[in-house]
Amino acid sequence: MQPRDLSDHVAYEAGRGIEEVARELDRDPSTFVKLASNENPHGPSPAATEAIRETASSVSSYPKAAHADLVAAIADRWTVEPKQVWLANGGDGAIDYLHRATLEPGESILVPTPGFAYYGMSARFHHGEISEYPLSTDDDFAQSAEDILEAYDGERIVWLTSPHNPSGSTISLSEIERLAEETTDETLVVVDEAYGEFADRESATALLEGRDGFDARDDVAVLRTFSKAYGLAGIRLGYAVVPEAWADAYTRVNTPFAASELACRAGLAAIDDDEHVDLTVETAREAREYMREAIDAHVWPSEGNFVLADVGDAAAVADAMQRRGVIVRDCSSFGLPECIRITCGTDAETNRAVDTLNEVLADLDLETDGADADAEREVPDT
Repeated sequence: MQPRDLSDHVAYEAGRGIEEVARELDRDPSTFVKLASNENPHGPSPAATEAIRETASSVSSYPKAAHADLVAAIADRWTVEPKQVWLANGGDGAIDYLHRATLEPGESILVPTPGFAYYGMSARFHHGEISEYPLSTDDDFAQSAEDILEAYDGERIVWLTSPHNPSGSTISLSEIERLAEETTDETLVVVDEAYGEFADRESATALLEGRDGFDARDDVAVLRTFSKAYGLAGIRLGYAVVPEAWADAYTRVNTPFAASELACRAGLAAIDDDEHVDLTVETAREAREYMREAIDAHVWPSEGNFVLADVGDAAAVADAMQRRGVIVRDCSSFGLPECIRITCGTDAETNRAVDTLNEVLADLDLETDGADADAEREVPDT
């Protein structure tokens, strides 16, 4: 007995953790800084931490009340109806729910490349097909309705990532509106706003409810997560905000009690912890600006809690930085073998990352210059 054929499924490559790298290099974990997974450098919301402690003794119960309370709080945040909020086990769970609710076997989704691998993975789990639209280094990964529509061929879901991972580019609400208008009635445009708190842009939830001068739409959905700005990545808590007509599908596609009691209580506390979110966002903005100014390589503008840098040989640079105690993301798995992604850390972490990267780049330049000189000396006279 074997599982079904999974040969066309691509495994998700997560950023490497400190414990893993420290064991590999036989080093003390405390000597490392991890800036590879876009985690919150200030840790979880303190309010959420306290809520988790208080909730620990009640985890023998299913999270029915906590689930309803958190859904209501999220709905209030975005001025939607509670039934439009699909709570999930991380943003990944919300991706699965949308695919379950949308895809018939053989139907397609349209995703950005480079982009988040799980869009395609999830679609394949649900027997869907994948089409891609390119985002290019040549124009700083700019996202526009026109470019996406050139690749569009009636797919059931068009995935947008704003801010985009790994580049940090965004797409405006007017462009999202145009895309929704020019795709068919059977296409849902989903905007993944996992890094939305870090961007100086209005959420695409405005398109669902007709806020800010936009007409209300029934063909746009939005993804959000508590992993980044709220610092709850280990809790696994995310959600989708869907058109009102989609609301009833949730109970038919979600897993029972889609978020745990601990996750719901942590989310309820974190959603009102504005002080923690404000500190996190300000830290990211300062770190992005500093890295763009101080890194001795091209760094793209970003509205996420990370930056993407063109370092020539991502694998070599990431390995050299790792050996010097700074873990960053080699973006070869995104199809960008020349780029690394660096998470915005605390001031000290960001400074260390910049200094280490510049040292590595200088050393690699010296090695290259030396190799070139040796090659020239080896050329015989004619």
